[in-house]
Amino acid sequence: MSANATGPVGLSLPRVDGVAKVTGAARYLDDLDLPGAWYGVTVRSTIPHGTFDGLDLDPAFDWSQVRVVTADQLAWGAGLAAGGFGENYIAMLDRDQPALVPPGGRIMHPDEPLALIAAPTKALAMAARAHARPRQTARPPVLTIDDALAATTTLYGDDNVFKQFLIRKGHAADAELDQAMASADRVIEATYHTGAQEQMYIEPQAIAAWRDGAIHVAGSMQCPYYVHKALKVLLGCEADEVVVAQTVTGGGFGGKEEYPSMLAAHCVMLTTAIGAPVKMAYERDEDIAATTKRHPARVHHRLGLRADGSIAAIDVDVVMDGGAYLTLSPVVLSRGVLHAAGPYRCDVVRVRGRVVATNHPPHGAFRGFGAPQTTFAYERQIDKAARAVGVAPWAYRDRHALRAGDTTATGQLLEASVGTDDIIRAIAATAGDAPARDGVNAHGAPVKRGRGFAFYFHGAGFTGSGEQRLAGRATVAARADGRFEVRASSTDMGQGAITIFTQLASDALGVPAAQVLVPDPATDLVPDSGPTVASRTCMVVGGLVERAATALRARIEAWAAGAGVEGDLGARAAAMIARGVELDPAHGGIAETVQYQPPPGIVWDDATYTGQAYPCYGWAGCLVDVEVDLDTREVALVRCVHAVDVGKAINPVIVAGQIEGGTVQALGWAVLESVRYKNGKVANPTMTNCIVPTFADVPDLETIIVECPYPFGPHGAKGVGEIPMDGPAAAVVNALADALGVEFDRVPVLPEDIAAALAVAS
Repeated sequence: MSANATGPVGLSLPRVDGVAKVTGAARYLDDLDLPGAWYGVTVRSTIPHGTFDGLDLDPAFDWSQVRVVTADQLAWGAGLAAGGFGENYIAMLDRDQPALVPPGGRIMHPDEPLALIAAPTKALAMAARAHARPRQTARPPVLTIDDALAATTTLYGDDNVFKQFLIRKGHAADAELDQAMASADRVIEATYHTGAQEQMYIEPQAIAAWRDGAIHVAGSMQCPYYVHKALKVLLGCEADEVVVAQTVTGGGFGGKEEYPSMLAAHCVMLTTAIGAPVKMAYERDEDIAATTKRHPARVHHRLGLRADGSIAAIDVDVVMDGGAYLTLSPVVLSRGVLHAAGPYRCDVVRVRGRVVATNHPPHGAFRGFGAPQTTFAYERQIDKAARAVGVAPWAYRDRHALRAGDTTATGQLLEASVGTDDIIRAIAATAGDAPARDGVNAHGAPVKRGRGFAFYFHGAGFTGSGEQRLAGRATVAARADGRFEVRASSTDMGQGAITIFTQLASDALGVPAAQVLVPDPATDLVPDSGPTVASRTCMVVGGLVERAATALRARIEAWAAGAGVEGDLGARAAAMIARGVELDPAHGGIAETVQYQPPPGIVWDDATYTGQAYPCYGWAGCLVDVEVDLDTREVALVRCVHAVDVGKAINPVIVAGQIEGGTVQALGWAVLESVRYKNGKVANPTMTNCIVPTFADVPDLETIIVECPYPFGPHGAKGVGEIPMDGPAAAVVNALADALGVEFDRVPVLPEDIAAALAVAS
């Protein structure tokens, strides 16, 4: 626990980057003046599927002032050392996605990159793009999950299935599962649909590249080492020939996990072609149209109930629309299936998951990472089960939720940090009376009111043995000026990582927080701590920071005691550096680097998907009261109580902000946000028609921080970033069912959906 009883852990210190953000001093990529930079734009496909036959340049335009690059103009295979490039792919889990579709190549989705244009000004580059017209030959597209599974047209392999998983608990064959389901006194069965969701970060995608010895790339991103690894493949170069640095980043939510590798590749292509720095920053419509979104999903769920309401069997079939390329879809699907049975006791479980290829722009990472889709399905099922057996919804969850000593769908025995009882008590104590069902609103319109609940869990950190394979590292260093520096590749996208690392290091070192610096990550400065994803920044990388700081403090104190040097830790470190003692050869100063070590007892089988899926779970409950205007069918979110177990709140205000931000995204996904596709293309790519919640749409949020410490997290902390997104949508739709007496098995639920449902019900 805390090395310093008066340390800053647990205090809501002001954000380290707060003043710069609110005064405008923080410089985002597009704010940066890059002398001599040209501006890059992308020429994109207009069809969902077909062949790129070539690029026509309007002879009426003066092309002498710009540079046009297509993939066939670049020397692929030669490698950077020979003045060329490596492979024309964005390396992620697979190498199926080209950085640029070459002439003669296959177009897999609308708005796919076909060519790049650079010009001395952005206006000129955009004018040139308007005069460049791709020639394309269309093929029949695959635009639905059913068409993908039919595989009449194949986009990936011979069945269009990118990846599939099967989880079995308590049975070895389907017949045994069917027998368990048949033995149930009642079966609740339904199919649930969830739509795509746009991350809508404040700052659109933006990257710059230039050459100064090595190739340098800087920009708005979550994972500098993801970009670094992709560029090594694209350029065919060694690690030290490309440097990737994060600039101040205005939000990510998963949308800047994989896509920055694509934009970085384009900047590198252009800067290599023209010999000048290049900056590319998307306009909002291009960003919405071309970049990744939450996977749409279809979840078929069967819930077998005994007469006493206990769960005899769970059978779930999950299919996600992965879009045109693999990207991170297998990992998103994995998260989805691992959470699909929910945090409820059941001895017989089958979960099947598939993610399929379509001709939509690729779907990818988004907060919750597959779990919101399956959480929506199981929490709708649990609500229906409670009503079917005549038990109040929250009491039913209390009766059947997992506790310490129970096992999850993968057979993981829950031993510690299980927050079920604390969450149940917190929601029950806060709930109060449900709203009166009938009434009028402030405009005098008749309304129906209802209350909904949801209870859910979310695994913290990478799945199974993922953290062991990654072997993330972090460094804490002492500087000659008496200050200390945290070096980690985790990025701050607005979630407060810099401040959390400052508090953890300050506490372990026993120095004031002002004495700790956390520079923006760059691959030539910081070790690879792993990506900023999966609710792992505080729990996993924060733990590394704490360990490194503790080791550094011990080292300095031991030397100072032997050398007879006194003063505070910074003064003793400065003396140590001045005498040239044990200096870090890479960066000077004195540094301690530590590597991830798994907690004991983590056993995971990737082949059978059984064992310890996660080192620990966060737990959460949500209560939502809604009011439906019976004239307009509009939904007002009247109240939202959200209790989340975070292990330990290192900075309570930041933790509450994480919870409230995720809650708002989930509420918007439930009743507002609808990404519409037309022939595979996003049909509403602006902030005026791809709507997300504003303050006017959000009720007063009642946020309850619950702390069930995780023994192997720093001060007991565990993940908080993902879980707030998982459950509120189900709570909203459960409240709508309570208010209106009709079931909605998809999100978003828009006024037209309510009107149609009420018409059928009447």
